[in-house]
Amino acid sequence: MTNLKVKNIVLVHGGFVDGSGWQGVYAILKDKGFKVSIVQNPTISLADDVAATNRVIEAQDGPVVLVGHSYGGAVITEAGNNPKVERLAYITAFALDNGESVGTLIKDPVPGAPVPPIMPPQGGFLLLDPTKFADSFAADVEPGLAAFMGDSQVPWGLDALNGMVTSAAWRSKRSWYLIATEDRMIPPDAQRFMAKRAEATTIEVKGSHAIFVSQPQAVADIVARAGAGE
Repeated sequence: MTNLKVKNIVLVHGGFVDGSGWQGVYAILKDKGFKVSIVQNPTISLADDVAATNRVIEAQDGPVVLVGHSYGGAVITEAGNNPKVERLAYITAFALDNGESVGTLIKDPVPGAPVPPIMPPQGGFLLLDPTKFADSFAADVEPGLAAFMGDSQVPWGLDALNGMVTSAAWRSKRSWYLIATEDRMIPPDAQRFMAKRAEATTIEVKGSHAIFVSQPQAVADIVARAGAGE
């Protein structure tokens, strides 16, 4: 089924944001003739987010390209085992392996790497410092929108951060990976490591962690390539 054209696209957002950030990507993919669905993850626990994603996958009428941004990569790595999922696309995302969580991957940052401005947990949830959100998460997003994103954050649960992947779908399904070379949340070298490990078809684009908002065309293009099996 390698050359099968997959028309169903399911987009999965990451931590601190919701599915509305996919609006630009959604519009471009719709114009290309894809059927596009967007998951609204509660981001309370990985298990809940995988379940939410599986509900959307099950509603599709055929094979699916499952797309994840940031922490959404952890979600699609687990949910991608759904038989309807044909291919995976990671957008500057965590392509975790078996037994890994986002927490295990970020606990020992490389010296000199940018450290996300995550504030101390409150009631089991994390937020980024709103005054540093734009610089770390959305440096190439229009300033007014970046400020709004920082002030409308969705709290990210510690059970999502620490949720462990049990079966990495990229081990059995083809994957694509967009590396954002100016990402200050997930270091580009970490992205390169995960993309290579997954043997993903990879492109590099100059952009921030919020590249799905700032450069929807580049993101839509690699998702479309995944849909075409290119």
